[in-house]
Amino acid sequence: MGGHPLPAQLLAPASPGSTAPQADIFVVQDDTATAAFAPRWDRVRLMVNCAITNLTHCATMPEAWRSLIATQDVVGIKVFSAPGPNSGTRPAVVAAVIEGLLAAGLPPKQIVVWDRRLTDLRLAGYGTLAQKYGIRLAGSIEAGWDLEVFYDPDSPILGNLVWGDLEFGRKGESVGRKSFVSQLLTRQVNKLINVTPLLNHNAAGVAGNLYSLATGSVDNVIRFESQPESLATAVPEIYGLPVLSDHVVLNITDALICQYEGGERGLLHYSTVLNQLRFSRDPVALDVLSLQELDRQRQFADVPTVKRNLRLYNNAALLQLGVSDLRRIRVERIP
Repeated sequence: MGGHPLPAQLLAPASPGSTAPQADIFVVQDDTATAAFAPRWDRVRLMVNCAITNLTHCATMPEAWRSLIATQDVVGIKVFSAPGPNSGTRPAVVAAVIEGLLAAGLPPKQIVVWDRRLTDLRLAGYGTLAQKYGIRLAGSIEAGWDLEVFYDPDSPILGNLVWGDLEFGRKGESVGRKSFVSQLLTRQVNKLINVTPLLNHNAAGVAGNLYSLATGSVDNVIRFESQPESLATAVPEIYGLPVLSDHVVLNITDALICQYEGGERGLLHYSTVLNQLRFSRDPVALDVLSLQELDRQRQFADVPTVKRNLRLYNNAALLQLGVSDLRRIRVERIP
């Protein structure tokens, strides 16, 4: 199927005659992919296989994955697990990605499913995947922070350091000005796959690809969360660190269920079943499409609108992380 026209514009229109880049998003939908909010793993597997071959234009699923990764790579699959298995990234989607990587010849121990906290991963059911496939789980906090690789904003905001931050308990004028990158990213994995839920976030708009990877990769992030303007600057700049952005090979929005209220809490009564998975190499395009979907579902549910943090996504586009102009996003719906 060809490009699907998008509804009303969310962001500022592009300048006339602009030669700005385009973004492609591949959406696969299966109305039988869930039952009573629970993913049907066999249907999800088919959806992932279909989407990855279309995105890469490869004939087979193993070839498709090998076009993104090499068998000597260590692949980190970043999930958003804090809201749990129903509202966070769903293990069924991640399982299908793991099976694809294994079919492509990647050894199990070179696949790492990770998030900020190992405890959240286990509570969300990822321990079962680790046992089933022989892959590894990791938390960026537990992996430790790299003293040599950090985010140092131009206008430092002193953080209220908490246990787990590298400089927690230290004293000095410069303490709390930097956010250090996890050693998981600087010393272990060298390819990244984002798998994030279609879940609203009160500060970022959506707990999507930009927010999930940026805030999951560094310490001392609480200082940005309470200030939308700071978050809008910090998230794109952290994502843009070469140790992160240069290694992302794929972004997936788990849109089996869209939760339009609740933030990081699982609230299925504020959710709509979409039975979709969305694939792109462009994290920004996926996130702005998610913002649009969240707005649409709030209108359908007749709940109050939410002021979106659009500056975050405009800043990401300025940093050339992706496309934030909906008119330059082409949605390919896969039958």
